[in-house]
Amino acid sequence: MNHSEKWLAALPVYNESKFVDGVLNEVKQYADHVLVVDDGSTDGTSAVLAARDDIQVLTHPSNRGYGAALITAFDFALNHGFDGIVTLDCDGQHQPKRIPEFIAAARNADLVSGSRYLEFFENDNEPPQERYAINRQITDELNARLGFELTDAFCGFKAYRSEALTQLRISDPGYAMPLQLWVEAAAANLRVVEIPVPLIYLDLDRSFGGVLDEAATRLAYYRRVLDQAIMFAEQSGHLFPSRENCLANASQG
Repeated sequence: MNHSEKWLAALPVYNESKFVDGVLNEVKQYADHVLVVDDGSTDGTSAVLAARDDIQVLTHPSNRGYGAALITAFDFALNHGFDGIVTLDCDGQHQPKRIPEFIAAARNADLVSGSRYLEFFENDNEPPQERYAINRQITDELNARLGFELTDAFCGFKAYRSEALTQLRISDPGYAMPLQLWVEAAAANLRVVEIPVPLIYLDLDRSFGGVLDEAATRLAYYRRVLDQAIMFAEQSGHLFPSRENCLANASQG
């Protein structure tokens, strides 16, 4: 890790009162600067966060969505002089002890993305088959259309260098934000690295909200956002050339 650089660990949070304190206690062991974006929580999460004086909290008055929370975190990192930002979820599915691995991998990459399918870890959970099937379909489509060789399109455990963030035009407020991100990353020809992370599912009944809990509707939504993002990028002059030299596994980085 380059100790001369200043990195931010950022967690989007919505109704995570039972996990947030424990996760933040772990994050603080591996990050000097921690931001939580409370995306309109109504379950007591806000009170838990208010009791802490060791983190920065930004609050959305109402629930705006996963992508919107990350956009707020990106803006904070850029506006406060951070060299990069590591994003992770607050539901116990991401291990904070891996934050230094992401920052180290970012020495040779613009964007470091966790993959739950790059390597098998002992005690990995079995993924919900519906979610796994959609992940595989969308990941395959992204690779075919953008020239990537990704293995996990949706993992939220990522590290972004700030100079790379300035090249991304992210606006999708919801769970399809990663699809827009990958299109923008391809258009900007960013250096992308995937590193393996364990496959952890603590809440198999977690809701995407409303109609998106229905698999076919969610898949159609993802494809619509992907189509729109590619169309917008192509209208701006991006052709998505081969990216052979822009994506490598961590073992090659």
